[in-house]
Amino acid sequence: MKKIAVMGFGNPVRSDDGVGCRVVELLQKEYSGDADISIFDMGTSAFEVLFQLKGHDVLIIVDAVIHSNEPDGVVFRLPASAIQAAIVEDPMVFLHSLKWDQALSYAKKIMQAEFPEGNIYVYLIAVSDLRLEMGLSEPVAQAALEVAGHIRNDIEQLRHGTHL
Repeated sequence: MKKIAVMGFGNPVRSDDGVGCRVVELLQKEYSGDADISIFDMGTSAFEVLFQLKGHDVLIIVDAVIHSNEPDGVVFRLPASAIQAAIVEDPMVFLHSLKWDQALSYAKKIMQAEFPEGNIYVYLIAVSDLRLEMGLSEPVAQAALEVAGHIRNDIEQLRHGTHL
């Protein structure tokens, strides 16, 4: 069995931006005793990804995406390579302001051969409401349930040796 990390990003006090955190909340109880599955509520702390990646073979990331030109709740699934940010060499970079794609780029540079290249998948959920408010809109809450189901299926496929 491959070791899998599922990481949800977002800010739960910015309405629909908290959808990644909601997805991992849905999965945490189910996989809490499973040594091969790590479920991380990353909140807005993307740089901490670097310290969570080591030892995992597959990474599944969940986050909100704004300005997608799609209705709220539309789910996108793609390999991280399609959107990974280029590393910007800046000795003054403020690490806690990095988005997860930038953090992955730094992780790749730092971890080198231990980085799980090619085994990173991203679920993005279209949102438009980022008001300072707790709770998800109905379409985004439904999308969170949908993505949690997709991730359960992904985990089962990986357990049976199927490539995603």
